[in-house]
This record gives sequence, structure tokens and C-alpha cells, in this order.
Amino acid sequence: MRPTYLIAGCGDLGLRAADLLLAAGHRVHGLRRSPPATAPAGLQWHAADLTRPTTLATLPADITHVLYAVTPGGRNEAAYRAVFIEGLQALTRQLVPSLQRIVFASSSAVYGEHHGAWVDEATPVAPLAFNGRVLAEAEQWLASLPLETVSLRLAGLYGPGRLSLLDRLRRGEARAPREPLHWANRMHADDAAAALAHLLALPAPAPTYIGCDDTPMPLHDLYQTLAGWVGAPDVAIGPAPQAVGSKRLSNACLKASGFEWRWPDSLAGYRALIDAEPA
Repeated sequence: MRPTYLIAGCGDLGLRAADLLLAAGHRVHGLRRSPPATAPAGLQWHAADLTRPTTLATLPADITHVLYAVTPGGRNEAAYRAVFIEGLQALTRQLVPSLQRIVFASSSAVYGEHHGAWVDEATPVAPLAFNGRVLAEAEQWLASLPLETVSLRLAGLYGPGRLSLLDRLRRGEARAPREPLHWANRMHADDAAAALAHLLALPAPAPTYIGCDDTPMPLHDLYQTLAGWVGAPDVAIGPAPQAVGSKRLSNACLKASGFEWRWPDSLAGYRALIDAEPA
């Protein structure tokens, strides 16, 4: 049967993935509370709210593959649980029995603190805060389902529309520790969307992958390099980001699946974005 795709929470990341799926000739539906001002041609929209299960009743009955890439309505545990637990479960119940695969956009926040050590898919989860705990719970629930489920644990995303770090650097607000080193991991948003689309179609995927590029860096080195490129002040020493943890993420499993990065080096990715900024 020809697959029919649904992108749930079709925001920035989902729209990037939709472009790729539509270009490959797939049937793609998008779900969010209201359609965006601009969207890819051919994307079929459904106005629904994952926190209100009754609004999901009008979804097509032939959805086979779901990309679950939602954004919580707030930075608190209740908002996270509303979409990543209750909303995920409600959507899954609505789409059974046609549903064959769910690809879940998760986060490397599930890993917690590793003091700069390398982390891969076999590393036990040990989240430091509610966001990682809720995502780990959602992953565990997905793994219990009698269908194919894949979690992509994404590193920090950057890309067009995701450049608040450069603004903070220009204002002299960014801080980073030097001792001990705090390791940062990044992935270009275009690569993240491409990886999600890749996992939707991959034969016999593993249940979990890490989504990051090839270049973990000490956070202070990353910030200082970017500050120099944008003419910002030197980066002051300060505390590491809270509840993130220092670790170096390995993308070996995603690479072994056949995925290819457009931006394997985050510095090259940032450089291209900076060069494309208006004068």
C-alpha cells in the first residue's frame, strides 16, 4: 500500500520535512491548530489541536506514517505532558488500525550529564529536568506499541529562523564556561528535517537514533568563534546552560543507516548563515 504521511505539529521542522516528502512524490497531510501563512504546495491541512482529542476525528482514515514534531505551548511540565504524552496517545488511538510507523522528534536532553564523555544510543537515559523526563516517558510508551516507532534524539538546532544565539552574542549576553569544558552539540534544521524524512522511509529502522552533526565543540569555543565572525564582544565566562549536561553525541548509528548530512560541520553551517544575513 502506498504510504500516506501525517506531520503532527507541522511547524518549522515539520514544514521542512514536508517539502522533502512532497518532492519525493508522497501524499502528505499537515496537522496544527491553524495553517501557516505560507506552506508547501500540495500539503493537505487539517486544523486540529492535539490537546483536544475530539478535534482529531476528521483526520483521514488511511494515514500510515506519522512524523510527530510538536512544540509545547509553554516551558513547563504540564505543557510538555499535554502534547508529548496525552496528545501523542490521543493521535495514535485515532489513527489505529491504518498506522504503521511513528517517527518521534525527541531530544538529547534525555541523556543528562556525562561530563564530556561520548554518548550513543546504548547510553542509559538520565534526564536532568522535566523536559527530558517527559520525552523519555513518551519514547518508552512508543516502544510499547505493536507497530514501528522511531525516536530521533536531536541536538540543539540552528538554521534560518533559529539564530537567536547570534543576537545574544551581538548584545554581549552569551556566557559559557571554560573550566570544566561544557561540550555543545548541534544539527542544522535542514539536516534534522531530512533525517526525520529519511527515518520515515527507512526499511527496518532501529528504535532510536541520535541526530547531531560531526562536530561537538566546547561551548566557549563555539561562542567565541561565532562572536568573532559577527563582530560581537568577547564571550564572558559564565555557567553552563541549566539542565542540559555536557556530553559529546555520536551520530554513528544514523550515519550507518545511510543518512548523509548537508552540513556535517556546524561552524560551516553557521558561516553560511552569517554570510547570507542582510548587510
